[in-house]
Amino acid sequence: MADFKIEHDRPGCIGCGACAAVAPEFWIMSSADGKSDLVGSKHIKEGDAIVKEELEMVDLKNNREAADCCPVNVIHIIDLKTGQKLI
Repeated sequence: MADFKIEHDRPGCIGCGACAAVAPEFWIMSSADGKSDLVGSKHIKEGDAIVKEELEMVDLKNNREAADCCPVNVIHIIDLKTGQKLI
């Protein structure tokens, strides 16, 4: 079972690419709109637009650094055991 959940508030993404630079194995930049995408995530949509991406993980790997370097705070990490939002 996963220990953490990464949430990406995609509409708020400004496409700076910081997350993709520090954690390219988890974050890529979309050629369609220039925003970042969380690789392997579950997409939550409203109409045709992706409004949130979620990925459960056992280890945070570089995603903590990706969340820390996001200038608009759209990457969140939740501890699934406690429900606490770490970032």
